Amino acid sequence: MQIVIDRHSKIPIYRQIVDRIREQIVGGMLPEGFRLPPERRLAEALGVNRSTVLTAYRELKAEGLLHAHVGRGTSVHAPVPATRPPAGTGGVPWRQLFREGGHHVQDPVVRDLLELTERRDVVSLAIGLPAPELLPLHLLGTIFDTLVEEAGPQMLLHCPTEGHTPLRETLTRWLATRGIACSVPEVLVLSGSQQGLDLMVRALVDPGDLVVVEEPTYVGILPVLRAAQARVLAVPVDHDGMRTDVLEAILERHRPKLIYTLPTFQNPSGVEMSLTRRKELLELSARTQVPILEDDPYSELCYDGSPLPSLKALDSTGHVVYLSTLSKVLFPGMRLGFLVGPRPLIRRLALLKQGIDLHSSSVGQRLLDRFIRDGHYEPYLATLRTAYAERRDTMDQALSDGEVSGLAWTKPRGGFYFWCRLPREVERSRLLNEAADAGVAYLPGDACFAEPPADAFVRLNFSYSSPERIRDGVVRFLESVHRAARAQRTQAADRVGMKPVV
Repeated sequence: MQIVIDRHSKIPIYRQIVDRIREQIVGGMLPEGFRLPPERRLAEALGVNRSTVLTAYRELKAEGLLHAHVGRGTSVHAPVPATRPPAGTGGVPWRQLFREGGHHVQDPVVRDLLELTERRDVVSLAIGLPAPELLPLHLLGTIFDTLVEEAGPQMLLHCPTEGHTPLRETLTRWLATRGIACSVPEVLVLSGSQQGLDLMVRALVDPGDLVVVEEPTYVGILPVLRAAQARVLAVPVDHDGMRTDVLEAILERHRPKLIYTLPTFQNPSGVEMSLTRRKELLELSARTQVPILEDDPYSELCYDGSPLPSLKALDSTGHVVYLSTLSKVLFPGMRLGFLVGPRPLIRRLALLKQGIDLHSSSVGQRLLDRFIRDGHYEPYLATLRTAYAERRDTMDQALSDGEVSGLAWTKPRGGFYFWCRLPREVERSRLLNEAADAGVAYLPGDACFAEPPADAFVRLNFSYSSPERIRDGVVRFLESVHRAARAQRTQAADRVGMKPVV
């Protein structure tokens, strides 16, 4: 939502806000159900009194363009066209057919970031993908030709919903080298780890159930929980990972269905949960009988030393369900992940998966199985670690060279991301606009919180772009931070002595 105020105009500011929002609703830029920011937040963004925004919202509600829902805020009520096509000749009224609450699924953040990967004019420091130029395409082609010759048409037929059995066997052997003992019936192949989140929530969480997440947390878990109408309990993360003392206090008062955590090189913060915290978390889970969903996409990408053992490797009571993916290392377009859990849970999840996509890509599973079996995985992983360590160091140096007062970050030991706290004088929406103009993309930190945080954060990715593009992108980003800070200070100075507009 874009609102530009002319403070020299004779038109009252509240009327300018009304006109700008009305134009965007009528023009289709703000669709039905679009949630407007709360009055206080919009007032802060525009540098006006809250009563000014409140007055504008009231007028738009009176015009029938907005409506308010208790607990859900203010959203757009798009006007019905004055003329309608004759019955039977118009298109399907899709908006009227969407189920109630379906808008909670429509979080555009990840979709928009994926679209940016196709734009060469934008330096993307946003999306978490492996470097495309490092993917072993020639080797993949060779493996594909070999499989076609060996398997023939069978390669393109269906496979079990649980996954291609040879791949599941390969995964059990691979997991054993990482301290995770499991059998083939305890492994479910997924169409990406995002599907694992969806299946787990579908299987375990009813509307109103409590689910514990970290704060900040992976941006993809929150829309899944909102779609399930779950209640989110956020536990803060510090330099040692999830605060188990806060979690213990929560578990004394509540009984959540699930604890979701990324203990190793957490997305977005890059934090690694300490061994002490891991043991404390496992003890709390066993004592309260609340299962843990461990999301572990980054432990293979450790650039200094070795990663700590996974929660699943430390689990002696069977309370940890292990979720991972190979999309952060190999062929993200194949969308292949996997989940390890007890057999009753795997059977239940497989039935749910069968109703969604029947099974994951047969071709992709065969390719991945052969890639690992033939011994290509570990050498390729070593290549990635070297390349990504260089890119991480490049981003760290570029951030340091920028010398932006008030910008704070910690150099991660592994994973894909830098998590940066912005200077206090930088307003979130203003920075987004400045960065868009500069041609650089990042993930706004607000997307990783169940509720907007007091401080402003951004997540910057270093795996996808080359070192040269990283340096260019960081320079663009820091220049945007400088411009946003200057504009905010200028606006604050202009407001000194200004009377509220009502």
